[in-house]
Amino acid sequence: MDRRLWISGPLRALLGLIVAAGVLGALASACGFLGRLWWRFDHLAHFRAQYLVLLLVVAGACALGRRLRLATLFAAFALLDLAVIAPLYVAPRAAPGVRASATLRGMLVNVCTSQGDPARVLAEIAAWNPDFVLLEEIDDQWLARLGPLAASHPHALTRPRPDNFGIGLFSRIPFARAEIVTLGEASPPSLLARFELDGRPLHVFGTHPVRPGERRYTLWRDQQLERIARFLGSEVRPVLVLGDLNVTPWSCRFSELLEAAGLRDSARGRGVQATWPVDLPWLCIPIDHCLCSEGITVEDRWLGKDVGSDHFPLIVDFHLSDGGS
Repeated sequence: MDRRLWISGPLRALLGLIVAAGVLGALASACGFLGRLWWRFDHLAHFRAQYLVLLLVVAGACALGRRLRLATLFAAFALLDLAVIAPLYVAPRAAPGVRASATLRGMLVNVCTSQGDPARVLAEIAAWNPDFVLLEEIDDQWLARLGPLAASHPHALTRPRPDNFGIGLFSRIPFARAEIVTLGEASPPSLLARFELDGRPLHVFGTHPVRPGERRYTLWRDQQLERIARFLGSEVRPVLVLGDLNVTPWSCRFSELLEAAGLRDSARGRGVQATWPVDLPWLCIPIDHCLCSEGITVEDRWLGKDVGSDHFPLIVDFHLSDGGS
């Protein structure tokens, strides 16, 4: 038996499996652009980074196997995903503006009601020392174990719940006004706090839309995102929005929110900072966000350490600006 033929058979079979995976990846990538047509397609938009890696690997394997047409096809789909991801690595052009406040630090932690570790959460908050921190998925037990936070962040607005939609804002800066609001049919609580900084307003809006899964939950999420844009309006300015939005930057619903609410994504220029799920790094996607309106300039943005939750913390440094964004 010719040994070359014996080797080529298994290799052809392996290449066939790789090509099949590439076909599925390319189909999923293409369908992800059709989220407005069907809610399931929108779910496929969240994995652009994974499609990019898969399609590049498949294109390389096809090239090595001298399947050049297939290699070109998969490379084209990879470039399409790269074009969607690339804006996160390009900083937006900064509008001229005058700094109107000292640097402030905000922090977002989805603690995961049943999984997170309060001691690790408190330690991470202490390490970053934010001016205010938004905690999501807190219940009464979490609130009790977060008691030490009152020493450093004595101003608090909280709405604990047992269903993964509890929320709380803890601040070292006094509130000028703070309220809990409900937006959408599912009615998970959001909060809006107003601060006065040397006579200048700053609004911080925290929210946690329903996690999309089945059709009803996806519609509830989309409805809440629409109502957030309406609620923020032109009067709630300048505003910093923090929250696990259960949507990635590549979803049509995310771009609709930015456009309707007049917000910018603080991730622009800082790359894909994937936050969930912590224990599946190859599937990790960016669903925890910091958005800002004109009048706020984000200076830097980081992910925190694993605090036992299924989400990484998100930290942003920013300042108020006159005439900038």
